[in-house]
Amino acid sequence: MSGMSSDSSGDVAEGVREDDRSVADDRPAVDDRPAVDDRSVTDDRSVMEAVAARARALRKERGWSLDALATRAHVSKGMLVALENARSNPNLATLIRLCDAFGVPVTDLLQQPAAPLLQPTPPGDQPVLWTGPDGGTGTLVTGAAQPAGGELWHWRLAPGEEHRSEAHLAGTVELLHVRRGTLTVTVGGQEAVLPAGHGLRMAGDRPHAYANRGASDVEYTGVVLVPPSMSPNSSPSASPNALPNASPNS
Repeated sequence: MSGMSSDSSGDVAEGVREDDRSVADDRPAVDDRPAVDDRSVTDDRSVMEAVAARARALRKERGWSLDALATRAHVSKGMLVALENARSNPNLATLIRLCDAFGVPVTDLLQQPAAPLLQPTPPGDQPVLWTGPDGGTGTLVTGAAQPAGGELWHWRLAPGEEHRSEAHLAGTVELLHVRRGTLTVTVGGQEAVLPAGHGLRMAGDRPHAYANRGASDVEYTGVVLVPPSMSPNSSPSASPNALPNASPNS
């Protein structure tokens, strides 16, 4: 969703939910173009520093050089250097590419995994990681790190807005529940129209998009289920996801 992308009508800004994942990918090994949006994820210095520290730690845990991570995530080495030194705000597309390369959910880059049995996330600690041209938002409410990787999102799309996403790590699954309005979801050329109250299970490892083609706002909740990370030297495998049934709901 995040999930965390190709081009989109919404923005996330200047960057610093792709890797050696198991989906077909014909993009260049290094791509500095904003894949979905190009507004910064956040201006919060603490978030930038958390991303910097966690990305550096994950890279070192895997024994990867900056060049190796740049190749796996399809971002430039210079961008990674700036990100790991908290000198540049990452955009949502960049976060998703890094998370796919590491095989972790976006929340694992934004904060250190916590051990408490209960970990509330107040509204002020829920980062808005996507902003649409007409005021739509994508908010990461909370999440869990491996082995049960997952992200809980709240989305609002203004009339006419669309959020497009690249294919995520192979095996990623997304669950949606439309709370208000009518949401149109496209995955791999298939389309589902979901009125309020409807839910959807969809493959997250194919290019996908969420659109509001109605005259009023759409609000929906999304859960991104991230598969266990592959070992650093493992080979990509075919995605176990089948495309969802796409017959429109009425």
